[in-house]
Amino acid sequence: VQLQAFGGGLVQAGGSLRLSCAVSGTFFSINDMGWYRQGPGKERELVASITYGGFTNYKDSVKGRFTISRDNAKSTVYLQMNSLKPEDTAVYYCSARVSVRIGVLREYWGQGTLVTVSS
Repeated sequence: VQLQAFGGGLVQAGGSLRLSCAVSGTFFSINDMGWYRQGPGKERELVASITYGGFTNYKDSVKGRFTISRDNAKSTVYLQMNSLKPEDTAVYYCSARVSVRIGVLREYWGQGTLVTVSS
C-alpha cells in the first residue's frame, strides 16, 4: 500500500491550495484518512481527519478555512486550504488506516508535501 500526496507549493497569505493524496496497492478497504503537518521546529500535528462515512474533525486553528473530503471510489483524500496564513507553513502528510485484510488495520503515510505561505 502506498500513499502519494500532491499539491503543495508557495502561496501568498490569503491564498488557497488544494492537496490530494491517493492510496494505491492491494487492500480490503480504507477507514479513517487524515492530514497532518509538521512546521519548522515543531512536532507533527493533526490538521484534519475524515471517516469512511464522511465525519470530519479539524484542528481548531484551521476550522472555517480548511475542508477535508474524500472520494472513496478513487481512494483519495483532499484538503482544500483557504485563507492561508504564514503559520500554516509546514510539510503536510496524509495518512490512511487501511484494512489490508478482514480484521487487520494498518496505518500508512504519504511522503509529505511542502506548503509555504509568504506574508
